[in-house]
Amino acid sequence: MIGGVTVEAPAKLNLSLRVIRRRDDGFHEIDSVMVTLPGLHDRITITGADEDRFECDEPGVPTDGSNLAMKALAVFREETGEMDPLAVKLEKRIPHGAGLGGGSSDAAAMLRALDTHFGTKLGVDALVELAARIGSDIPFFLGPPVGRVLGRGEILEPGPELPELQVVLLKPSFGVSTPDAYRRWKDAPAVADVDFAPQVLDWGELVNDLERPVFGKHLFLAEMREWLRARPEVAGALMSGSGSTVFAVLEDPGKAGEVISAAKEELDPTLWAWSGKTGSGVFQAPEGMPE
Repeated sequence: MIGGVTVEAPAKLNLSLRVIRRRDDGFHEIDSVMVTLPGLHDRITITGADEDRFECDEPGVPTDGSNLAMKALAVFREETGEMDPLAVKLEKRIPHGAGLGGGSSDAAAMLRALDTHFGTKLGVDALVELAARIGSDIPFFLGPPVGRVLGRGEILEPGPELPELQVVLLKPSFGVSTPDAYRRWKDAPAVADVDFAPQVLDWGELVNDLERPVFGKHLFLAEMREWLRARPEVAGALMSGSGSTVFAVLEDPGKAGEVISAAKEELDPTLWAWSGKTGSGVFQAPEGMPE
């Protein structure tokens, strides 16, 4: 097939992230409620070509086999035998090292795009299995917008029914190392004057077990979360994943601009910021997903 295929790759938030234990294989067992951000997404376009090409509009993003999207291409080819050369264009909008799942979502979008481009019709179950070979969080992005993620991130279960949530995302100029956050998870000391207890809202809890190790190393993220929680417009605030994005769930959707302006004025004028709505609904197990 020669025609191009374009697929959007949405960001995600962890509304809850519990780390259960370190497994014998080196991964960590987690229990997390994740939700997509449909309005914040990367975009992957693939077209037939004379030879393989991969380009990205974001400087610094690897364009070799270490990129998760290219790992998805390699796994898809191994599974299907489809070896026709491709031109791949990745348009980045999700910041790197942010805890928003950009790389994982790109890989899932690549699998979807390849399945459509080659007409292989693998179905969701097969795509989820391929995704789990590539990385822990990738299967989530092949399902509906809300889900409970278990194991090392490859096991999907029904999540809670959630309303659309109006959120504000703030990220400083630095990123956070996910392996480092997990490595220090168990023995990380408490951070003074920071409350790590679950924040109970009408629809569920905000809690993240990785905040303790990450805040201990990056105190500014703790300051940013506490600043958000103290604002009257904010119902709750949490770090997403291993950071460095901190998000706020708003009481008043119309106040997003005020929160962002105040954050840049009072915390850091160089903050990356985004506001919009989360996905909503109930996650269905892969067997029940439309193909």
